[in-house]
Amino acid sequence: MQTVRDVAALRAAMAGLRAGGRRVALVPTMGALHAGHMALVAEARRRADAVVVSIFVNPTQFGANEDLDRYPRREATDAAMLEAGGTALLWAPDAAAMYPAGFATSITVSGVTERWDGTSRPGHFAGVATVVCKLLNQVAPDVALFGEKDFQQLATIRRMVADLDLPVEIVGVPTQREDDGVALSSRNAYLTPDERAAARALPRALGEAAAAIARGQAAAEALALAERRLLEAGFATVDYIALVDAVTLEPRESAPGRLLVAARIGTTRLIDNLAVEPDAEN
Repeated sequence: MQTVRDVAALRAAMAGLRAGGRRVALVPTMGALHAGHMALVAEARRRADAVVVSIFVNPTQFGANEDLDRYPRREATDAAMLEAGGTALLWAPDAAAMYPAGFATSITVSGVTERWDGTSRPGHFAGVATVVCKLLNQVAPDVALFGEKDFQQLATIRRMVADLDLPVEIVGVPTQREDDGVALSSRNAYLTPDERAAARALPRALGEAAAAIARGQAAAEALALAERRLLEAGFATVDYIALVDAVTLEPRESAPGRLLVAARIGTTRLIDNLAVEPDAEN
C-alpha cells in the first residue's frame, strides 16, 4: 500500500491506479479505524479495482467546544489495518495540504442540513461538505462509500454531489454494530465501562420505536417513550429523536421514514438511526 501526503504525489499515484481504465473507489475517514470502516473498504473492493482510503481529521467540521484535540489519532495502526484489507493507496494529508494559506471557500448545502445535527452543531455540515468535495476532486473516484450511521452526513453528500454534477456514485453502507446492537464508532472509546453498558439502551429504544411506528403508532408517542427510556437508562440529554423523510430529512408523522437520534452520555455524544417501513400486516 502506498501512502501519499501532498496533492501532487496523489495525482501522480492516481494516474497509475487508473491505468487501463481501472475503476477506483474512495473511502473517506478521519482515522481511528474499526470494523465499521473496514466494512466500507470491503464493499469498496467489491465495487472497484483499486481502493483509496483517506485519513484526515477535518478541523472545519468540529465546533468550538467539540473534541478535535482529543479525537483519536493512530495512523500506524490504521495503515496496517488498511494494508491487510487490500487498500491500494492511503491519502493522509495534513491540515496545511488541505487548507493552504489563503483558503477561503466553503460549501453550504441547504435543506438537509438545517435540522437535527445542523441545529446541534452549527457549521458542521459546511465543514463536511467542503472537505468531502475536496476529497472527491482530489481523488476523482468512480464510487465513494460512506457509512449509514452518519445518515445526515450521507444525505448531505448525496445532495451536494447531485447539485454540483460531480461524476461519482455515492454508496451508503449499512451501520455496523457490536453484538449488543451499539453502533460502531470511534467515539465509543470515550465511554467508561458503565457508560458503555448503558449505551445499549440507544439501539434498543430506537428499535422499539421503529417497531411501534411500523405497526401504526403515532410517531410522536413512540418517540416520547424512546426519549424517556434513554433518560431512565442514564443518558444525560437527548439532542433530538425524530422520524424523517429519508431523502429530505423533513419530519414525518408515520412510516416510511428514517429514525434519527443523538443523545449524550457522560461527555460523549452518540448518534444512531434506523429505517422504518410500514408493517405489511397493518
